[in-house]
Parts: sequence; C-alpha cells; structure tokens
Amino acid sequence: MTFRSRLLLAIAALAVASTAPAHPHEDSAPLSEQIGLQLYSVRGSFLQDPFAAMDMVAGYGITEVETAGTARMTPGQFRAELEKRGLKAVSSHVQYNALKEDFAAVLNEVKTLGVGYAILPWIPHEGDFDAEDVATSIALFNKWGDAFHAAGIKFGYHPHGYEFGAGKLAGDTPFDELVAGTAGHHVYFEMDVFWVVHGGADPVTLLNKYPNRWMGLHVKDIRKGAATGFANGGAPKEDKVIVGTGQVDWPELIAVAKSHGVQHFFIEDESPDPLANIPQSIAYLNGLDL
Repeated sequence: MTFRSRLLLAIAALAVASTAPAHPHEDSAPLSEQIGLQLYSVRGSFLQDPFAAMDMVAGYGITEVETAGTARMTPGQFRAELEKRGLKAVSSHVQYNALKEDFAAVLNEVKTLGVGYAILPWIPHEGDFDAEDVATSIALFNKWGDAFHAAGIKFGYHPHGYEFGAGKLAGDTPFDELVAGTAGHHVYFEMDVFWVVHGGADPVTLLNKYPNRWMGLHVKDIRKGAATGFANGGAPKEDKVIVGTGQVDWPELIAVAKSHGVQHFFIEDESPDPLANIPQSIAYLNGLDL
C-alpha cells in the first residue's frame, strides 16, 4: 500500500471516529515542538549526577520529558529541578505492583510531578501472554483508568510486543482484546514503535485501527535486517538504532499519527550508546517537515 493510500485511510478512519469519544489532544503543533525524551534513555547519567543529566537533556533543545523514576528525589523536588531547566514532565511511567499495592501513593506521585499521563510499561506474566493474563489486565486497567480519570490524569499502557504474537484469541491478538475490553473506561495506549514492529505488528495499521486510543509514541527505530515477529518482549540492544537509520518509515508513521491527533513523540534510546545517538535522532526528526 502506498503512503498516499495509507494516509487517506487514516483520514477516513478519523472521519468515522468523529462520533466516538473525544481524543485526549488539542490541535496539532509542528513536530519540532512535540519531540520529547523518555528519561529512561539516560538512566546511567541520572545515576551518576541527576542535575548534570537534566542539564544535558535541556541542552538537547527539547522541553517535554517522560519520567521513569525520580532519581532519589521526591517528586516535588524532581519537578522543580526539571522546571528550573525549562523542562516539563508530561507523562510518567508507573509500575504494575505499585499500582496494585498502593494506588493512592502512585496517584499522589504523578499529581505532584504535574504530568497528564500515567503509563504502565509492562505487565508481569509467565510464558505467553494468554487469555487469563488478558482478562486480569482488562479488569485492572478499567479500574485504574476510571480512578486516574476521576483525578484528572489519563492512564495508558505501553505494549512490549508480547501482545501481538502467540496466543491469538478468537481471531484477535491479545492487544486487540485489551483495546476492546477497556473501551469506555478511560484507558489509552502509548505505542513503542520498536516493540510493535519487533512483535510482528504494523504501527500504521494500529494507528488507523484504533485512532482514538493513542496518547503518544515512543520513537525508537529497529535495525535494518533485524528479525521481527517475536512475542517475548526482549531484543538485542544492537537492534535499537538511531531514528531514521532503521526499518521504520518515520515520515509516513508520524504523518498518520498526527492525523489522529497524537501530539507526544518521546524518543526512547535503548541502544548501546544513547548519549551519542539521541542528538542524531533529534536532528533527524527536526529535519522532517511535519
């Protein structure tokens, strides 16, 4: 399918979705203003010196970040240090066990950070992500989604590839079941492009299929020639490459995402050399006329 036909499909899907619940985003801004960084990318730097790490991130010329912990600071201190440097945490990754054991504490942390989104990046499971895992996850997601919504926060889930592979249910993938089972309960999704492709799914198809459910993207490329179709949520670091040098057609993907109102594009670099690669990924994205 050509880029034009896929983009037309995206526009058609958006028209159909106009009767659905409103997407959680306003009108789109230029891509250069929507590029952010998942701070997990520079976790080593934060372990050494969190203040210098924040200075480095601010030096990238971005303003939006997604948190993954608060580097031994309180959430309030972490937010204040970010804001001193012109950085705003718009999303935060939260952990499964923490949500189950003390939801109130997690809610307090994300509210203190001032984020709009609380994103779960992993569902603990053994072996294939099966029907029981899906059913349990749907029940918890609906509970958490409604509770976060009541507090003014949007809850989302970040797939890791195991949702697209083995163990299809009634003709759908486990991911399809997650989306269908959480409809109407304020549950969104954060697309990690690497893990979608690595898991054997197509990111553009998913954006078009579920146009109102994506809160943002993890912009992460996959090495040309790297094998795909794995449902284990694991991959060699060497398969994670500078954005624009791998398999993904980023101009098409980002254009389709923006046509559905997606406004947050967080670079997440899990390559062997993130400090060298992040500036190159940012430069590539800034060079796109989107």
